Amino acid sequence: MAVFDTPQAAFGALRPVCVQLTRAQTMENVRQLQAHLAGVSGAALQELQEYVLFPLRFALRMPGPKQERLVQSLVQCISSVLAATCVKKQELLQELFSELCTCLAPPPSSGQAAPLSEELKLAVIQALHTLMHSAYGDVILSLYQPSSLPLLGFAVSLLLTLAEQEKAKQIKISALECLQVLVLQCDCQEHQHLDEDEEQQCGDLFASFLPGISIALSRVIAGDIKQGHKTTVSAIRLFYQIVGLVMADKQLARIPKSKEKLLVEHSRVSELMIHRGPDWTKSTAEKLSLLLHKVVESSSVHPHWKVRLELVELVHHLLRNCSQSLVDSFSHLLKALVGLVNDENSEVQSRCNTVLQEIAEQRIVAQNRALADVLSENLHSLATALPRLMNSQDDMGKVSTLSLLLGYLKLLGPKINIVLNSVSHLQRLSKALVQVLELDVTDVKIVEARRSEPPGPLQQGVQKGRCQKKYFRFFTEEKVFQLLQQVCRVLGYYGNLYLLVDHFMGLYSESGLYRKQAAMILNELVMGAAGVGVDFLQEREVPLNVDDLKGSVTSILDEYMDQANWYLVTSVDTEESSPEQSEQRLGLAVRAGGVSSDVLLLSSEPRVTTRTMNSNIWQICIQLEGVGCFAAVLGKEFQLLLLSALYPVLEKAGDRTLLISETALGTLADICEACGYSSVQCLINENSDYLVNGISLNLRQLEYQPRASQVLDTMLKNSDASLLPLVEDVIQDVLSALDQSYNNQASTFLRVLHSVMTALVQWFGVPSAEEHQQRQTDKGQSRTRSQGQWEVTITSQEVEQFFLDYVSQKKIAEGDLPHLEEEADEVSLAKPEPNSNTEGEAPMPSHAQLARDVMERCIHLLSDGSLRVRLKVLDVLELCVTVLHPHENHLLPMAHRVWPALVTRLISDDPLAVLRAFKVLCTLAQTCGDFLRQRFSRDVLPKLTSSLLSQAPVSARAGPVYSHTLAFKLQLAVLQGLGSLCERLDMGESDLNKVADACLIYLSAKQPVKLQEAAQSVFLHLMHVDPDSTWLLLSEVCCPEGYEPPHPSLRPVKLGGMGRPRNELTDNVLLLLQRLQQLECTGPRTSTQQASPS
Repeated sequence: MAVFDTPQAAFGALRPVCVQLTRAQTMENVRQLQAHLAGVSGAALQELQEYVLFPLRFALRMPGPKQERLVQSLVQCISSVLAATCVKKQELLQELFSELCTCLAPPPSSGQAAPLSEELKLAVIQALHTLMHSAYGDVILSLYQPSSLPLLGFAVSLLLTLAEQEKAKQIKISALECLQVLVLQCDCQEHQHLDEDEEQQCGDLFASFLPGISIALSRVIAGDIKQGHKTTVSAIRLFYQIVGLVMADKQLARIPKSKEKLLVEHSRVSELMIHRGPDWTKSTAEKLSLLLHKVVESSSVHPHWKVRLELVELVHHLLRNCSQSLVDSFSHLLKALVGLVNDENSEVQSRCNTVLQEIAEQRIVAQNRALADVLSENLHSLATALPRLMNSQDDMGKVSTLSLLLGYLKLLGPKINIVLNSVSHLQRLSKALVQVLELDVTDVKIVEARRSEPPGPLQQGVQKGRCQKKYFRFFTEEKVFQLLQQVCRVLGYYGNLYLLVDHFMGLYSESGLYRKQAAMILNELVMGAAGVGVDFLQEREVPLNVDDLKGSVTSILDEYMDQANWYLVTSVDTEESSPEQSEQRLGLAVRAGGVSSDVLLLSSEPRVTTRTMNSNIWQICIQLEGVGCFAAVLGKEFQLLLLSALYPVLEKAGDRTLLISETALGTLADICEACGYSSVQCLINENSDYLVNGISLNLRQLEYQPRASQVLDTMLKNSDASLLPLVEDVIQDVLSALDQSYNNQASTFLRVLHSVMTALVQWFGVPSAEEHQQRQTDKGQSRTRSQGQWEVTITSQEVEQFFLDYVSQKKIAEGDLPHLEEEADEVSLAKPEPNSNTEGEAPMPSHAQLARDVMERCIHLLSDGSLRVRLKVLDVLELCVTVLHPHENHLLPMAHRVWPALVTRLISDDPLAVLRAFKVLCTLAQTCGDFLRQRFSRDVLPKLTSSLLSQAPVSARAGPVYSHTLAFKLQLAVLQGLGSLCERLDMGESDLNKVADACLIYLSAKQPVKLQEAAQSVFLHLMHVDPDSTWLLLSEVCCPEGYEPPHPSLRPVKLGGMGRPRNELTDNVLLLLQRLQQLECTGPRTSTQQASPS
């Protein structure tokens, strides 16, 4: 509560100190007045305002030099009075304004600011700020009359000088804030907003100051970064406020054509006033464009985020108020705004997106053709420079450039057709996109990556998502590709789809150099037209027409799946077909595609380069991705296109090139989701009749349709046994065709049969290995059980019978055969009829009958002159044996027939064929067992053992490179399979000795490690068949301990390995003997448990 509440009381207290200050202008008197003012209420001080201000103003106006501290005290005291009161007289406002400005005025002889202290300058600026806030209504507006123009100019000049030349940050910021108040653009809520007439009046007045203010502020904004971000932010805010006031479209629209004449006494002032006519507006806008360009360049890269945020506000303010008058400047402003969308600061990003959204919602660009033209020209210039920028900038620069391009397109929105309807603009933009999206096709791994055989069902390889990872020539950052996708999608969303599709289809057909990029762009255009994954600022004016979209998709699909674009050379694999057939297909494709097909022209050359094949692979993948995109955007409507699209996609799903196959699987998944199928299997089963019909027709023209086998392969891998009745006729057709033309088409037909047999194995299981293993286990258990019982229940009568049988056999050996005929008759009577069990046998299942038919063809083709055909036949033969395993009565005759040709492959063929034939032999041993024992012992085993013995010295002295040779792989395969063969076929003692002798040398430490391990596995199998002989053989090589006889009458045991020094066989032999000892320790216990009753 103030001490002096009434004017009378306050006057009594203040009068002495005011009189004293008038008489003597000292700092002590000013402090006393300041102290008394603290005890006066605001209402009382308002009544005494002029009285209290008089001695302070009088002291300021005293002639002669004054102490700076005294002047500072006087100004601060005036400021405190003004802060507590209101200025209600126009004359007082103008006089105080002039007196305070005089305190900052330089001497008349100097052009620079007075060398005043920083404290005094700051005090005067704050006093001016307080003065402007203490006047209201008409009082403050009186300062903005034409007659006050010189005084305002004087103040503006002083404050600009301080803001530009002072080094103290606080003075610079205070001067800019005071200027903001002076031009009536302060942010406080105390001042009432000006109406239109008042704004028009102030705009006319400040137009005189616009050149000086804008130039000075642009220098401050672009000044040294050491001045601090607050100074720069204040300068930017003042810049766009004064420019937005003077160049406001609403004000300029109300300016009369001719300049109004002032009164005679104001004739000199009239010369200072600016008439904001069209000529002045145009001239000023051109000059401001240069300054704005300077401001944007310095602020957009300023390290402090608040400066960049204020730049966004500058663009927003000027675009909202001066979109017509400053239209030429928006080339720079919009570039800055769009470029800041990807600013590192989240607040700048958010505000920038908000401003762009507001521009779109208010249709500022859509309703301003001049602004749309500016954006179009910016877009044209950027598209022209885009290839050069993408080739020279780093990844961050490329992101900024593409963000700018995307921002222009978003701002144009529905007006984007202005660009598209211009041939020059469309060609420039399309060529820029095509050049930037150029793929890197130098990676040889793309061509080398082949699909493994046999591949699994499609469900295991299908992954959601259509796009394979691509590698581009001009960029590596994924963000760059995402921006390019958005550019294409925004074009598709707003643009004329028919026009865009037609234009890019022209580029697609124009040259093989553009084909991949054009296909990528077409895919994204369709996605954008459907509104999928489009980041837009405003809705399009015309909604999507599904019929238009379907028509565009149909035309693109027709072009994609044209023979010239779908069947491209992706490998030089000779398995595909003979050279003559390749030439015929290429000729057909050239006729279908015309002379514009560069890829096919390249493909018809004798040697196709890796680069060309890589390019073809990517083209097919992009087209497959496009099919998936089209299915996604059309949804259920895509079912109408399945008849033309599904068969080609299944072809590619069976392609040998891994990248193509994986992409096709993803496309199938997209088709399933779009058309409502629960799985790829459901998709194939629902359309199997159409697919099987197509396969059947194409198999009859296999010379021109060699990929029908790929479709059948894909269907079989992904379907179930319910498909077999549908394809059975097709398979019979294949077998008939194979019989008629096996010399020409054997390889292709065998691929079909391999697919069929792989599917049969998958559908009807692989029981052979498990059942045979169980059967062998049962045999081993029974053998062990019988041995255990012999050991337990042997009697003297049995020993006597043994010797009687021995005597009888000896007589027979000497020729004494008294009762042989009678015994023979008894044996013949005891023999069953050979076919007694075959009567009433169940009919053979269709899949087994099919496997037998295929196996018959394989028997004939095993001796084909082509190694590739023989290898494929062996693969198919192995699958046939697996399928026929449950049907032994049919398998054994077929095994008997195939044996001679298989033996030839095993003993006198290329090492690759020997490897594959040995694998077939192992499979036969699993299924046929004893049936092969004698044949294997007579026909194959001698060749295998002699081969192992002859190759052992070679592998012993070979280096590490030897493990990559075919000879090594053959040795390894034989050693790995020989032991299991001996065990499964239950070989005799002499054959086992041959195997052991041949494998013993591979226990040498000089042999490669893998061969040593494989030889160990052979002896481990032999231990199960004949452990005693195996122990004796190993002990003859190395015997680690001596054996004492159990009775003195027995001779001591002497083995060849006793006392022998260590050699290269010792380590592996000791290891095997240790394993054998472990088996002996566990064997009797196991036998006893198995023999005991349960």
